[in-house]
Amino acid sequence: MAGLFPPEAASSSAAPAVPGSGARRDSTPLRLATLAKRADFLRAQKGIRRRESGLILEACPTPSLIRRPGAIRVGYTASRKVGGAVARNRAKRRLRAAAAALLPLYGRDGSDYVLIAKAETLSRPFGDLLADLAGAIRAANRRLEPPPPGSREDRGPGQNRE
Repeated sequence: MAGLFPPEAASSSAAPAVPGSGARRDSTPLRLATLAKRADFLRAQKGIRRRESGLILEACPTPSLIRRPGAIRVGYTASRKVGGAVARNRAKRRLRAAAAALLPLYGRDGSDYVLIAKAETLSRPFGDLLADLAGAIRAANRRLEPPPPGSREDRGPGQNRE
């Protein structure tokens, strides 16, 4: 994981902060729960999508009816483009390991994430796969956060400042 975070952050006992990632400095890491229903995967597909060299990350807010505080829901998928059953299972294992390392610390509470394997997931060095996931989480979290009050994105069309 060298080169993924600044050295001073990696040496501290607190969780390192990735700028814009929503890193949790004040509490324990989040728990990971697995997405199991097709509807959850389809909802994430309609949300934010971030393509990286080694994976694709889809993210969306967890529906309020099933949201649990302190939990992130995550799903993994690999199509037959990745390879046969053995290759797909290996790709999903690599994605699970990367998610277990980064999502509890940098994932956004009350969010669903789907990690999609690509052919490069199998051959990419694990450190690079972690860097890909960290970048994807950072970008997704920026777009999942609500805009600050009074910002341009917070105003609707035709609403001017007074």
